[in-house]
Amino acid sequence: MSNDAVPTAGGLSLHVPEPDVRPGGVPDFSNVKIAEAGSVRRPDVDANPEDFRDLAYSIIRVLNRDGEAVGPWSGLLTDEQLVAGLRHMMTLRTFDARMQIAQRQGKTSFYMQHLGEEAVSCAFRKALQPGDMNFPTYRQAGLLIANDYPMVEMMCQIYSNERDPLKGRQLPIMYSSKEHGFFSISGNLATQYIQAVGWAMASAIKNDTKIAAAWIGDGSTAESDFHAALVFASTYKAPVVLNIVNNQWAISTFQGIARGGSGTFAARGLGFGIPALRVDGNDYLAVFAVAQWAVERARRNLGPTLIEYVTYRVGAHSTSDDPSAYRPKTESDAWPLGDPVIRLKNHLIGRGAWSEERHVQAEAEILDTVIAAQKEAESFGTLHAGGKPSARDMFEGVYEEMPPHLRRQRQQAGV
Repeated sequence: MSNDAVPTAGGLSLHVPEPDVRPGGVPDFSNVKIAEAGSVRRPDVDANPEDFRDLAYSIIRVLNRDGEAVGPWSGLLTDEQLVAGLRHMMTLRTFDARMQIAQRQGKTSFYMQHLGEEAVSCAFRKALQPGDMNFPTYRQAGLLIANDYPMVEMMCQIYSNERDPLKGRQLPIMYSSKEHGFFSISGNLATQYIQAVGWAMASAIKNDTKIAAAWIGDGSTAESDFHAALVFASTYKAPVVLNIVNNQWAISTFQGIARGGSGTFAARGLGFGIPALRVDGNDYLAVFAVAQWAVERARRNLGPTLIEYVTYRVGAHSTSDDPSAYRPKTESDAWPLGDPVIRLKNHLIGRGAWSEERHVQAEAEILDTVIAAQKEAESFGTLHAGGKPSARDMFEGVYEEMPPHLRRQRQQAGV
C-alpha cells in the first residue's frame, strides 16, 4: 500500500472562523455551555492539576437563577462585604457613564467602558493583599475603584489636565499607581502578560511574599507574548495569576478567531501544565472564590493558575467603535449570564441585606459622589480648556541623570 497522501478533491481550502450571527440576525448563544450553579467541584488548593483538567471546560458558578448562593465555592463573603462589592460595581458603572458623556462633550479624546464586566475586576481586587501587583489591560479600572483609588485622580488622568498624575504621558484611561498595585497599562497588547510573569519571578527570587496578576482579553491571547508568558510561568512556577477576560469580542472580531481549536481559552493553560479554571464572570461571588483560590496557590509557592472569565462586553470597544457594524444590536440582551450588578443586588435582597429602595438611594448617592469628583477634576482643566501639564514634565522623571542633549533642549524650550 502506498503511503503517498491523496490530494483533496478540488484542492485545499482555508478555514476562517465566523460568528454565528451577523448584524440584523437573531442573537444566538446556544454554543455557550453553562454548568448548573454549584455543580462544579472545588479542588483542594494543593491538588494535582492533572486531577481537575475538566474544570478548564466547565463554568464555575455560585449564584443560581433564583439569586441564591450554592455549591462548594460559596460562603466566602459576608453580607457587608457583598454590599461593598455591589457599591464598587455601581460606582464603576456610574463613573463610566459620566466619562462617556464627557468624551462626547469633547472634554477628553477617548474613553473605554466596562459595562457588563464590572464583577471581574471589582471582585478579583478583594482577593489580593497590599503589595501585590496587577498588570492590567484598559478594562480593569475596577481594580482601582475597589481599592479606593481617588476618582478625581482617575478623571484628571482622563482629561490630561494640570493634575494628571501621569503628566500627559499616557492615553486617557491608561492609569498607573504603584501604591494601589496597578502597573502602567501598555497600549501594545499582551506585553503586560510577560511583564507580570517576570515581576512574579523577581518576587520569588527575592523570597518576597507578593504575587502578580496578569490580565488580557480574549483577542490578545493570539499575541506571541501571551504564549511566551505561559512558558516562563510554567517552567519557573512563578507566583502569578494569569487572567483571561473572555468578553466574546475583540475590537471587531469574535472570540473564535483568537481561541482557535482549543475549545476554551482556559484550555490553553493545560498544554503548559498550568492548572486552569473557567468562571462565570458576571457572578461576583464566583469570581472572588476562584480568585482567592488562585491567589492562595501562588502565595503558597504552588505556581501559576490560569483563569478564564466568561462575560460579555455590553458597550462598544471604545468611544471610537460602533459595535452595530459587526454584531446584532440586541445581542447583549440575550447574553445568558445576565448583568453582574442586578445579579448581586437580587442575591442581597433575597438575603434581606438590601432592598429596591436602598438600591435606588445608593444609585443617587453614588451619582452625587461621581459628579462631585468630576466637577473637582474639571476645575483643573479638560482636553481643550483650563490647565495642562507643563512642557517641563517631558524632561523630568525619565532619566536619573538627564543627558546633555536633553538639558540643552530644555534650556532652548525655556522650561
